Amino acid sequence: MVRFVRSGNSMHSIAARLHVDPSTVSFWVGRAKGRRLERVDFSDRKSGRAWNRTVACLEQRIVALRRHLREESVLGEYGARAIKAALKTEMAEVPSEATINRVLSRRGLQDAVRRIRRPAPPQGWYLPEVVAGRAELDCFDFIEDLKIADGPLVDALTAKSLHGKLTDAWIMAQRSTQRTAPCLRRRWQRDGLPGYAQFDNDTVFQGAHQFAHAVGRISRLCLQLGVIPVFVPPLEHGMQNTIESFNGLWQAKVWQRHRVRSVRELQRRSDEYIAARRLRTSAVAAAAPRRRPMPKRFKLNLHAPLRGLMIFIRRTDETGHVHLLGQRFAVSPDWPHRLVRCEVDFDHHCIRCFGLRRSAPSEQPLLATLPYHRADKPFQGEL
Repeated sequence: MVRFVRSGNSMHSIAARLHVDPSTVSFWVGRAKGRRLERVDFSDRKSGRAWNRTVACLEQRIVALRRHLREESVLGEYGARAIKAALKTEMAEVPSEATINRVLSRRGLQDAVRRIRRPAPPQGWYLPEVVAGRAELDCFDFIEDLKIADGPLVDALTAKSLHGKLTDAWIMAQRSTQRTAPCLRRRWQRDGLPGYAQFDNDTVFQGAHQFAHAVGRISRLCLQLGVIPVFVPPLEHGMQNTIESFNGLWQAKVWQRHRVRSVRELQRRSDEYIAARRLRTSAVAAAAPRRRPMPKRFKLNLHAPLRGLMIFIRRTDETGHVHLLGQRFAVSPDWPHRLVRCEVDFDHHCIRCFGLRRSAPSEQPLLATLPYHRADKPFQGEL
């Protein structure tokens, strides 16, 4: 190709004739520039040994020193630092510890235990019915303090189902329980009821933290509809990934992409995106676990006795206790600083605590069954 270019042809024409990229022709023409073709090295392979590789005799000495130190050293140290110290007594210029480690690695003499990278557990692994695909999980979260240009701060309530990928987003001038509950009802009237609804520990979802036995409006809504509310700590890795990933996507595709001037305009942009997103994932939603239809004449009774199940994912303290519902419960002294799933059963007046481990997600032993009697006191929040 160099000969063709030197004979007067353009690089693009030679590239088209030889079916190569023009940059390839330019590379070889540049390498042969100013020299006769028979004196140009057209080899494109690198030599088998790097120019700065440690010489063979030094490598052999490093290996021999390691063997000697391992067998004869009083301290029993034979790593790169010990080898470097021994080499200083023999020569003026010694290789660095990184170089010695590379030599030992090439010779297969590195016996340090490397960290085992285990695969992440499946999504929803802490809920057996969900991970088995027998129940759907709806995740909810807030994106807080979004500043509209020349307008107010707003919050966005987001939702996404684990298996069906059904998404939603509602814009609120100020987040509150009274504004959140109708959004959940509208979603479930349209899509049906999931088996579980997951939230973080925000008081909007869970209720007041300072009072014992407090059960908020959102929890009561879920319990009366037969949906099990699940409260997970936001700082536990992986449990909020489903909704957090959608939060980032919504902000990138809606909030940061469009410049809006009002709450109504932001909601319109969000609705357009959600509709397109649901259309794309319609096949996934059709294959998701079945959702129960919501009762047509459902009316929330905040003073009704609590029935059903609530789940709290918690991490025990140093003595094996957990904090939930404004109280401290003893789980197991043999399970300190570890994850547990606490199932509050209002029908059987007990709390069942199961041990959770990411390294063995399918093994969830029952650690304790604690008695729990809650008086049916009237709802204290706003009706």
